[in-house]
This record gives sequence, structure tokens and C-alpha cells, in this order.
Amino acid sequence: MPDSTDDPRFLRDPYPAYAAMRSACPVQLVSADSGHHTSYLVTGHAEARAALADPRLSKDAAAFFAGKGSRRRLHPAVAHNMLASDPPQHTRLRRLVTKAFTTGAVAKLHPFIAQTADELLAQWRDGEPFDFVAGLAVPLPVVVICELLGIPETDRPAVQRWSGELFAAGRPGAIDAASHHMADYMTTLIAAKRLAPGNSLLDRLISARDDDSHLTEEELTSLAVLLFVAGHETTTNFLGNATLALLQHPTALHRLRENPNDLPGALDELLRFDAPLSLATFRYTTEPITLGDTAIPAGTPVRIALSAANRDPQQFPAPDVLDIDRDATTYLSFGHGIHRCLGAALAKAEAEIALRTVLTRFPGVRLAVPPDHLEWRRTRLVRGLVSLPVVA
Repeated sequence: MPDSTDDPRFLRDPYPAYAAMRSACPVQLVSADSGHHTSYLVTGHAEARAALADPRLSKDAAAFFAGKGSRRRLHPAVAHNMLASDPPQHTRLRRLVTKAFTTGAVAKLHPFIAQTADELLAQWRDGEPFDFVAGLAVPLPVVVICELLGIPETDRPAVQRWSGELFAAGRPGAIDAASHHMADYMTTLIAAKRLAPGNSLLDRLISARDDDSHLTEEELTSLAVLLFVAGHETTTNFLGNATLALLQHPTALHRLRENPNDLPGALDELLRFDAPLSLATFRYTTEPITLGDTAIPAGTPVRIALSAANRDPQQFPAPDVLDIDRDATTYLSFGHGIHRCLGAALAKAEAEIALRTVLTRFPGVRLAVPPDHLEWRRTRLVRGLVSLPVVA
């Protein structure tokens, strides 16, 4: 498997490489990090779905790397987050934040999301180039999650920058430094909110800790960091990838422009077609397991290629075709099982509102540069564009 951070062809289009690997074997041993260690890569849909829900695959990265001589210096609040935990700890932490991301709770945010999208798109003028990523895909979910957490407007650019640096593949020092900046900031924000309580999600989590002792200080800081990062990174990439897919498929674009009420049904297919998360977060086997026909020893990392699973022809016929009438509800872009993304409903709401607004206000939107001029983010974990120049 090519190193996705070094091969521009793989960054631009990883799907042929994934298809070749899946055809050879949907679960196979691969080298990673320039051959310094190995892991099993899962590219088949059935195998990926099974792996995502298998309790014998632990998310506790800190336990796996303990005693292995790692030189990483991630802040503990980032290294030991809810996403990197197993039951019962994961169950307890997830229960505390689930209510903020239910369909009903997200529906209450629709007017704010729509207003924010309108304000951001007011900067775009007909006939002028507009960077869809910098102008809408990044700031929209950032503003929404900052409102949810109660992060002051003046602090948002710095927090957003640190969040982006957490995905700086090949730059472990930058990632570690960003983790400390983020954790230190959230610790300071939590202290300020204790002195002047508000009604944000973060305020409610503080109350849960102080009143019921459900959260340790580290858990509280960790949740704040995780909610911010997870609350906008996936949505930013989803918006960019979905928009590019539509701009490259004029029939689907025309259909949704003429019938914007078809957008909700098209979102699953857009998520399947070009997932915003290429690889699921770290897992390792706690005992020997078999995935598909492949036996995996205990204590072995397993990487689940969500992008590859979403293009498995055994699950999705003609998987390289964007078909907005397809039943794509079994896509794995938000994961599966107990770790399925909490913010899935929020991400889909933001995408639907943003795309509807763009197609309504700028029906002639089109790419401003050739597709092969687009730059993709140099990271193994997420799949997203650095910029997306468009014109209307």
C-alpha cells in the first residue's frame, strides 16, 4: 500500500489502489510508517463492518503503546479521549454527551446553521472565484460547534488552527504541540466557565462533573477537545468532497438543483462515494480473531479503510458510479457499532443546509480550475481538500 502522505496519485484518487488490495484479499498484512511496524488493513465492507463492531478490537491506544518506548508527547487529555476508550468507560462518557446530538436537538440548530451559511455565502459574488473550503466548508461547522461549546469568537481562529495541526501526518512534533495547546486552552476555558456559568454543552458537562462526580478533570478537558475536533473536521471534509463529487457529475448536480428536496436522500450516497474519513481510528486485537478468511494474532493493530469498504462491489454494485438514487444506507463513513460518530446527524444537517443554500443561490456553480489541479490534505486519517476554487 502506498504511503498516502507521499503519493500525490493516491491522495487524488485512492480507490484504484484500494480496489486492487480488496480484490487480492479484503484483510491483509501491510507495512506502515515507512515499514517501522505492520498492521492488518481491512478493505472489504463485510469485514470492515464486523471489525467496527467487534469488542475484541480495543480502542485503548494508550494501553497498546504503553511500555513500547514511544517518544510521542501527546497531552494526556488528547491521548486518553472517549474515542480511544472501551466500555465501560466509553459507555459512561458517551452517555453524558449523547443528548446534545440527537435528531431533535440538531433540528433546533437548523435556523442557526442556515443563518450562518447565508452570512458566509454573502461574501461570494457571481462571476468571482470563491474557495468553497475556506469560505464555507471550514467556517460553517467551526462556528456551529463553537456555539455549542461556548467558545468565544475571538478564540476560534487559534483553536481551529490547533485542531488542524492534530492531523499533520509526518509531523509528530507539531501534532504533540497542538495537543497541548488545545488541552491547555480547554482547561482555561473550563475554569472561566466555572466563574461565569452559561448554557453551553460544555457548561452542562462541567455541571455533570461538579454535581455528580461523573467526570474527572482530565475527562472533562478531553471531551471538550474531542467534541471540538470531531465536531467540525468530518463535516468540513464531507462538504468539500460532496460538492466536488456533484460538480464532477452534472446529471446529479442538475437533479438536485432542480429538486433540492431530494438532497436528504442523496447525502448517504455522497458520504459513501467519497468518505470524509479514510481510515477508522486506531484499534488492536486483544485476542486472536479471524476477519473474513484472515487470522489475526492478539496484540496486532487493525486499520479499517472506510473509503475502501464504501466502494466494495459486493455491497454496492458499480461502486465507482455516483448514483443519488442508490440505497447507500449501509455506508460506513461514520463508523458502525458503539463508536459510530455521535455527530452524524449534525454533520448531515450542516451538509444539507449548506448544499441547498449553494444550489439555490448559485445555480451555475462550477469548478474554477481543472480537477487535477486540486490539492488534497496530506494525512492518512481524513480525506479532504485543501481548497476548492469555484465560480458561479
